[in-house]
Order: sequence, then C-alpha cells, then structure tokens
Amino acid sequence: MRMQNWLIAAGVGAALCLSSSNSLAQNNGGGGGGGGGGRGRRGNFDPAQAQQRMMERFKDVLEVNNDDEWNALQPLVQKVMDARRDSFGGMGRGMFGGGRRGGGGAGGDQGGNGGGNAMRRGPGGEPSPEAEALQKAIDAKATTGEIKAALARYVASRAVKAEQLKAAQEQLRKVLTARQEAIATLNGLL
Repeated sequence: MRMQNWLIAAGVGAALCLSSSNSLAQNNGGGGGGGGGGRGRRGNFDPAQAQQRMMERFKDVLEVNNDDEWNALQPLVQKVMDARRDSFGGMGRGMFGGGRRGGGGAGGDQGGNGGGNAMRRGPGGEPSPEAEALQKAIDAKATTGEIKAALARYVASRAVKAEQLKAAQEQLRKVLTARQEAIATLNGLL
C-alpha cells in the first residue's frame, strides 16, 4: 500500500513538473485567492516548492537518513528527474492537450498561445525548437516534404533526450544499494 502511494506521488510530481511552466504563464503573478487549497486555483503554485517536496519524498522513500549520503544522491536524482521531464517535453496535444484547457477541443487551439503550446516546452519552460518547428509546419499546412523533415528532426531530438535519460539513470543506479535500486525502480526513477 505504501509503495502504491509513492508511485501515485511520483506520477503526480511528474505531471506537476510538466505543467508548471504553463501554470506560471497562465497566471503570470495574478490571482489572489486563498492560499491553502491548491486544488481549485493554481495561481499560488510554486514549482520550486513542488520540486523540493519531490526531493524530500525521494529521500524518504530511498530510506536515506544520512545527509552526506543524500548530498551525494540528490544531484543524481535531480538529473534523472530533469532528464525525464525533458524526454516528455514536446509530447503535445495528442497525449495531454486537446480539450483539457478552456476552449479548443482536440486541435482547436491553433491561434498562438493556448493549450498545446505549453506541452511543447523543454527544460525550465524553454520552447523545444524541434517541437516548435514541427508545430509551425503543421499550422502553416506545409508541404509533405517540409513536414517530414521537421518530424524527422523532432523524432531525432526525442531520441537524444531518451538517451540522456538512460545515461542519468545509469549514473544513479551505480551509487544505489540493491534495495534502493529496487525502490527507485518501483517509484519510476529507474
């Protein structure tokens, strides 16, 4: 039961990391409202605090009680989390977008800064150039050749990001005990 809770928490944390840039862009410092809820209004969402809570959860779930050990593990865990976020960045409308936001339906948001754009973001909310180029080709109804070229560049960039994730996971795996490796695998780090 405890492991299921951690798996759910890891999934929620990944979703929060993916959506943090969109939350900040939509709210842009606005929205007073009550501070404690967090469910109804996302204006008070702080990605740095969410990141810190996720790190504290991983420290706990990996059963790290020694600060020196955590100081060695934490950057490797962070690197895996960043690489995982980057490898999912740019997955766009087909997976997460569509009618999720207030207006557009599946593919209905073609006009600039709406629904699908946030999902084409890379690390730290930076646009993925390959995803942006592919989206521009789609929006412009480019020729088949131009779309295929943009798609090939996008797929290649995703493959590179997947390799970076794999490398980060291998670095982390090297320093974990067998028990920690099993826990990390069950919790989606490895």
